Amino acid sequence: MIRVLGIETSCDETAASVVTLDGAAAPVIASNIVLSQIEEHAAFGGVVPEIAARAHVEALDGIVEAALADSGVALTDIDAIAATAGPGLVGGLIVGLMTAKAIAAAAGKPLSAEVEKTSRAMRLYRRLGFKSRQDNGASDLMCWP
Repeated sequence: MIRVLGIETSCDETAASVVTLDGAAAPVIASNIVLSQIEEHAAFGGVVPEIAARAHVEALDGIVEAALADSGVALTDIDAIAATAGPGLVGGLIVGLMTAKAIAAAAGKPLSAEVEKTSRAMRLYRRLGFKSRQDNGASDLMCWP
């Protein structure tokens, strides 16, 4: 069984979750804590990147702690840390990725910087029958079935 702590800060929501992967079984979301920033941005009619980044800085440690507590999994039992690396608002991405790097370094865990849209595309392509070429050392991601 693999347990992953995921961190998401690409726009105006601060989120952390613990996901459990056990062989071929579907992933299990053990916790999913999301803090919305809608009220902070409402007066401006949209997301203000600097406000979003500062809100992530203020909230992320507590969100990560809550995700671990809600899942019942200690940081020492987490196998890997994942964080969104793009696309998104650069300030928010930096906050999330640097927090994930710090946690990974302090806990001695591997870090996976995830490109959200690429991950979605890869899952879709695999469902359509495409195969990954990276396993064979190619630099491009997909090939025809």
